[in-house]
Amino acid sequence: MPSHQLVRKGSELGFRIWSLWDPKQLETDFTSRLEEASEELLLTDFTDEIGLREVVERTVRHHGIDAVLHCGHGDSVLPVVREAWKLGLSANPPAVYERLRVCEKDDWAPAEAPRVSIETLTVDGTHHIVGVTAQRTSGPPHFFVTGYLHPAPLTDDERSAIEAVVEERLTSVGYRSGPAHTQVALLPYGPRIVSCRTHLGGDRIPLLVEIACGFDMEAAVFMGLGGGRPDVPSPFRYAEVGFFILPEGRLETYTGMEDIAVTPWVHGARFPYSVGDMIAPISDSRSRRAYVAVDGSTPELTRERIARGRKDLVTVIHNPLLSG
Repeated sequence: MPSHQLVRKGSELGFRIWSLWDPKQLETDFTSRLEEASEELLLTDFTDEIGLREVVERTVRHHGIDAVLHCGHGDSVLPVVREAWKLGLSANPPAVYERLRVCEKDDWAPAEAPRVSIETLTVDGTHHIVGVTAQRTSGPPHFFVTGYLHPAPLTDDERSAIEAVVEERLTSVGYRSGPAHTQVALLPYGPRIVSCRTHLGGDRIPLLVEIACGFDMEAAVFMGLGGGRPDVPSPFRYAEVGFFILPEGRLETYTGMEDIAVTPWVHGARFPYSVGDMIAPISDSRSRRAYVAVDGSTPELTRERIARGRKDLVTVIHNPLLSG
């Protein structure tokens, strides 16, 4: 389940990459980009565990693959890792992922607790903190995720405590190699892990890291395969991604994306909808597909620039349930 950005970075570094996706989970506008950057885009049903493992084994043996990486999450992780371990192509045994799954059943925190995500890269059993990102939400009562800010504005003590619990979790499960994305809730008595998953952060968090400090997380994943340890510079500015907050319904018209894309402080913008498409509600994670990413010297400035980008996108969306 690699992103097209990850595959492109690996290809630029000289890696030959075969991408494997379930077509039901692959967004249409990413397909051509994955095909362009991959040696081959393989499609299979992830709910068919036997078939999934057969595709992995067949591809490995036919092309002489050196490593198998699962870049997403969900029920397909363990079948792929078990097959990769059997073939000697996974640095992490399946037990690592089984322990993480057990831990996640016990991880919980109230919705109103502020949350941050910690991005790490593990090389030969040593965990390297890449950065801490703050979560923006809609506030009460639902606290839907509306964006992310990097780096998170924390005190040194807060940051140290958060990093310590994450490193402890990764060490306790025996994680040896690869990226991890850990969500942590900031509670009155200290940080509490909400989830810990062995993939790069989604929602363009790697882009925020690159904007803020110039570190390329996607390229570092491939360098780590050869034992290269990440050297992460200190952030020199803030970066924020904001999701376009749109009402649910059918898109009739939209304008403004061209202007947003050429704004000097905008580093990325996406609106993957066409006229006639249904817009997902803010409660649906698919609503995060449409976003704008900006830089700024302060969190207040990035927030202001996100608000401006949202205002510049003008949409007409029809919801038949709200019609007279």
